[in-house]
Amino acid sequence: MLVTSYRLRALVPPQDSLKDAILESALVLEEGDIFVVSSKVVSIGEGRCRPVDSADKESLVIGEADWYLKPEVSRWRRMFTIARGALIGSSGIDESNASGHYILFPEDPFRSARDLRAWCMEEYGIAKLAVIITDSTSVPLRRGAVGFALAWDGIDPLRDYRGTKDLFGRTIEIEMANLVDSLAAAAVFEMGEGNEQTPIAVIRDAKNVRFENRSHDADQLIVTPEDDLFAPLIWRGEWKRGGC
Repeated sequence: MLVTSYRLRALVPPQDSLKDAILESALVLEEGDIFVVSSKVVSIGEGRCRPVDSADKESLVIGEADWYLKPEVSRWRRMFTIARGALIGSSGIDESNASGHYILFPEDPFRSARDLRAWCMEEYGIAKLAVIITDSTSVPLRRGAVGFALAWDGIDPLRDYRGTKDLFGRTIEIEMANLVDSLAAAAVFEMGEGNEQTPIAVIRDAKNVRFENRSHDADQLIVTPEDDLFAPLIWRGEWKRGGC
């Protein structure tokens, strides 16, 4: 598997054209590629930015959250949220590389991924392409941020091992591999987290990838908080409903 990041000109909040920046870059897309893009530049392209000096961040966080915990529960004074299917701090709202703005998540990340994939396929003349929109989050009991897939299109996010045999002939009953988060983590590692100015990447020759969307009737990657394996740990404290 080969992961290659590409430099873009700096996109300037509150809104700038991501598509124009892509066309101005050296990006090359081929059949069977996975195009990965940071949610931040997607949001700037959609105008999902608010000036810091005229916006209340806590109100923005609550408005963007499905669920939230007040910052008083953390000695770090950090607001824990569930937003767009992810357990993430401050509803994913970011101030880095934002030129005095808060950058929010795309309003509908999956629609953004679908639209971007359709545009790339037409613009680059290819028929087999997947798109993953990434962000970064902290992981419990680990220091530092790691990339994850906020949304995707044109790719089955899971590889289902159920019903297959392991090395010693035992039937696997519950195992499903999370492909999109693994691919997102690899791409974010290549793109960087600081001032690298490489918010897009191409993954080529990835193994075990199916270039199709999983049926809505099949198992999905995102689960509800109450059905999550870690619900006994996550679903504690006085979670409150947010605005989403």
